[in-house]
Amino acid sequence: MREHLKFYIDGAWVEPVSVRTLDVINPATERTIARIAMGSAAEVDRAVLAAQRAFDSFSRTTVAERAALLERIIAEYTRRYADIATAVSEEMGAPTALAQTAQAGSGLGHLKTALAVLRNYPFEEQRGSTRLVKEPIGVCALITPWNWPMNQVLCKVAPALATGCTIVLKPSELAPLSAQILAEVMDAAGVPAGVFNLVNGDGPGVGAPMASHPDVDLVSFTGSTRAGIAVAQAAAPTVKRVHQELGGKSPNIILTDADFSQAVAAGVKAVMNNTGQSCNAPTRMLVPHSRMAEALAVAKATVEAITVGAPGSGAAMGPVVSATQWLKVQTLIEQGLAEGATLLAGGPGKPQGLEVGHFVKPTVLCGVTNQMTVAREEIFGPVLVIIGYDTVDEAIAIANDTPYGLAAYVSGTDRVVVDSVASRLRAGMVNINSAPPDLMAPFGGYKQSGNGREWGDVAFGEFLEIKSLLGFASAA
Repeated sequence: MREHLKFYIDGAWVEPVSVRTLDVINPATERTIARIAMGSAAEVDRAVLAAQRAFDSFSRTTVAERAALLERIIAEYTRRYADIATAVSEEMGAPTALAQTAQAGSGLGHLKTALAVLRNYPFEEQRGSTRLVKEPIGVCALITPWNWPMNQVLCKVAPALATGCTIVLKPSELAPLSAQILAEVMDAAGVPAGVFNLVNGDGPGVGAPMASHPDVDLVSFTGSTRAGIAVAQAAAPTVKRVHQELGGKSPNIILTDADFSQAVAAGVKAVMNNTGQSCNAPTRMLVPHSRMAEALAVAKATVEAITVGAPGSGAAMGPVVSATQWLKVQTLIEQGLAEGATLLAGGPGKPQGLEVGHFVKPTVLCGVTNQMTVAREEIFGPVLVIIGYDTVDEAIAIANDTPYGLAAYVSGTDRVVVDSVASRLRAGMVNINSAPPDLMAPFGGYKQSGNGREWGDVAFGEFLEIKSLLGFASAA
């Protein structure tokens, strides 16, 4: 069993003030695989002070200097790539293939994207006699979740470093091992002392002190809407910038003229990917009543072909992250059935032969209305609900009838109709006909799915302040 009982602060591994620890559990085996120290407000103070001291010099580095730093980080991340993928599989249960490609790969992708953006980013702009200058905002508190550990960490860390900010990172206490390796990457890459700091801990012990800290200039949080509200409330008295990427209940409109064998199957697989633990998963499939029977047949065949098992077994789907998450998913499946949904596939309980581990049956519920709990609440597990509609207008109304607005999906062959539907969906990212991911596309949501955007060049703006220099041209 590994022990990670120190925090990375001010360029060194330091002892915690307290001796509180937490066991890290492998969700596939339910065995303890590591033990981490749990931080407190004292460690947050120390890390913020280090970041504050480092900001004075790091904020004045040149684009070329920060590009060289990102290049070194990319080289070290690539060298530790296999270690990172293994850690992700062990800490949150991602299948080995998913961990090696999308999980570890997305982190590397965000680093490379930030480097490419940095080299051409317009930090200054002349408007008449006024010069607009974009400057790093300061000390950034980054609080990240367990479901896509490196994706969520590095889509924040990479643009923060690229823009000249300094960082205090709190990864999820459920999945801290990959972030531990990332701190080792930062150290080996020669990130200046205090620029990147890592403090493990939970929300009350570390997250809340980070959000409320008077010397933190920005807090960027990814997680549930409930927790995001608490972060915003903690941050409000100091009027710091708050960036949030929160929950989702994304609609997936399958239009009448879509290729159902492709569109429905792709929608099912998109939900089951990462065991349903993706905030942008298309968990509400909207299908025309006129083709419902066909859609149900495709959905049933697709979900029944999905294999479930341990990360290294070759199965397509692993466990959910914890016993608490498993129980939440089970409770919501049962509530859906109690409210009148029909079980098409899967259902309550563990898959046969997988009594050990937090495994869930990939589940599809049909006959669902948009007022049912399973259509309103984010389940964050491998559960798809299918809702019928008669007209395109009705489908759009159902799609938008949600407190969330992170993502939406639409499939069809008539691009005029498809584009019209996409333009009417109240979501931050709309995927048309199963388009592949684009790390340059701004990611974030409307309504209770958060505020601000991550990924690509737009993410840089979250970490920058704008200064107007009036009379700049005439003075020159």
